[in-house]
Amino acid sequence: MTDYVPINCNFHDHLEALATLRKQCRIVYQTADGKLIETFDTIADIYTKHKEEFAVLGSGEIIRLDTLKEVDGQSIYTGL
Repeated sequence: MTDYVPINCNFHDHLEALATLRKQCRIVYQTADGKLIETFDTIADIYTKHKEEFAVLGSGEIIRLDTLKEVDGQSIYTGL
């Protein structure tokens, strides 16, 4: 996997709010081979390990935050 690129602080705050609310939302992320994946789930937790940040979905799936493209209608690129 590539080196971790920290995400926008405002977007990180948005993810934390969604985790607190346990809100079901649309999550779009990109796999290591470039494939876009879309899922509908809750964010159960956000954590840091080895200077990389991850989201744990309600399903148990773990996604590195810099692979996210869109969550709950908000693009990671907009900076909210």
